Amino acid sequence: MQRWLPLYHRRCAGLLRSSSLGRSQTLNPSPQLDLFRPFSSSSSDSEFRKYAGYFVLILGCGVATYYSFPFPENAKHKKAQIFRYAPLPEDLHSVTNWSGTHEVYTRVFLQPENLEELEKIVHDANERGQKIRPVGSGLSPNGIGLQRAGMVNLALMDKVLEVDKEKKRVRVEAGARVSQLVDALKEHGLTLQNFASIREQQIGGILQVGAHGTGARLPPIDEQVVSMKLVTPAKGTIEVSPEKDPELFYLARCGLGGLGVVAEVTIQCVDRHELVEHTFVSNMNEIRKNHKKWLGENKHVKYLWIPYTDTVIVVHCNPLSKWKKPKMARKFGEEEAVQHVRHLFRESLKKHRTSESPDEPDIDQLSFTELRDKLLALDPLNKDYVVEVNKAEAEYWKKSEGYRVGWSDEILGFDCGGQQWVSETCFPAGTLANPSMKDLEFMEELKKLIERENVPAPAPIEQRWTARSRSLMSPAWSSQEDDIFSWVGIIMYLPTMDARQRKEITEEFFLYRDLAQTRLWDNYSAYEHWAKIEIPKDKEELVDLQTRLRKRFPVDSYNKARKELDPNGILSNRMLEKLFPLPNTV
Repeated sequence: MQRWLPLYHRRCAGLLRSSSLGRSQTLNPSPQLDLFRPFSSSSSDSEFRKYAGYFVLILGCGVATYYSFPFPENAKHKKAQIFRYAPLPEDLHSVTNWSGTHEVYTRVFLQPENLEELEKIVHDANERGQKIRPVGSGLSPNGIGLQRAGMVNLALMDKVLEVDKEKKRVRVEAGARVSQLVDALKEHGLTLQNFASIREQQIGGILQVGAHGTGARLPPIDEQVVSMKLVTPAKGTIEVSPEKDPELFYLARCGLGGLGVVAEVTIQCVDRHELVEHTFVSNMNEIRKNHKKWLGENKHVKYLWIPYTDTVIVVHCNPLSKWKKPKMARKFGEEEAVQHVRHLFRESLKKHRTSESPDEPDIDQLSFTELRDKLLALDPLNKDYVVEVNKAEAEYWKKSEGYRVGWSDEILGFDCGGQQWVSETCFPAGTLANPSMKDLEFMEELKKLIERENVPAPAPIEQRWTARSRSLMSPAWSSQEDDIFSWVGIIMYLPTMDARQRKEITEEFFLYRDLAQTRLWDNYSAYEHWAKIEIPKDKEELVDLQTRLRKRFPVDSYNKARKELDPNGILSNRMLEKLFPLPNTV
């Protein structure tokens, strides 16, 4: 039975607050009428009657108001309240994305427990013209799944339906989280081929936005899907695969939730395996010499660039060999590696402490990413201070060099830190046999741009790689099987809940992002990840974005499918309507 549950809670309730003038204002005195002043002998009787009538009218209105709206008996004992926001209605739920950057209030938040309930929800919504945008775990930085008019969430449809050990395939309901699915596959000796950084995504959501892990031989996660069951407003429940309607399958596999609600997914798995992770510090010169070899020899590889330093953290991951023991573990433990950062925090806290600063937290209990958040919160837009924090991070990674062994689902995760703004782009980088080196040129130009423009850019800038995807709406789509793509993410953390400071960080981040867009993107054919793209407020910029997307993606085919499968647009939201305007909505 379907449920209307407020599973998400307001995270930014403190953002609403009343404001007062910062200075007093003196108004020019205006003459006031004294109704009781004595009239001179020259005053006419009519003038007296006029003002007396005004007085009687005002007095009568006051009496009528008093008796029409009497005070409660205890009113005189209550404290006066100058102003107070009205409470939200009980049936109005707040749905916020993970970073707290996008929030909507809705009265319609549906959670079916099975396919039949989902089918009824979609059918009824289509009949009424009621919006029910599919929304997952809310992890997308741009809130791509949010819709104020109404949403449907499949968190209660999270069952693993079938495991085929022979074909190494799993059929799962789309509301299952990645972490749940991985745990369920363990007993069958299987796992997913690749992982994104965070494991709390629902399966449907991680596929629909074109999420990815890293490894130049491994495609984005949508490429692991071998069939899907879609619940569509116009055509009911349909199953698509390379054998059943391949054209729609490759379009809907990265369909942004606009072609149907993904109800079930069949995924190609791999044998569960352990990885050896090697983390070490390098620099641009060393990377240039070894880049082609590292991309080809390692199953997983990523670079973490530290702005305003020469430091690049390189992370290689490869299957554990039964015949070859891994080399030494890390030279320093986590506690030793993080000591330098803790010392910087204590010193920074002394410099930036004000009379209103909170008491010093117990920093010995904080992880590295938590310490970084608290460090940046002290002065997040001071470029020189951010450089100091970045250097501390470089030192932390130098002490974190070494090896570790673990199961692939444990090793491939990455602690991204706290709430943040993110812009991630994807662009071609040649082939595995012949890398173009454009990925390193991009990073070199980006770092120079940051330094030239004095951007308070925190670390790290994460760079990853994937093979191509055959999903037509994937940023990594290519018709050439051996093409590879690089993904680069720039960030600014939101380490505070102070509304003013968050606003200032947001403005600075979009200046940073716009610099990268105007100076780099077109030169490298770079396009943003669907979960990170933001809708421009400026109309001309929006038109430019729409035109740009048309150059890369089959927008007409996508819109045609939207009209056929969802003619009333009940699965749509502002983002889809702005990015892909239909002819009658332009």
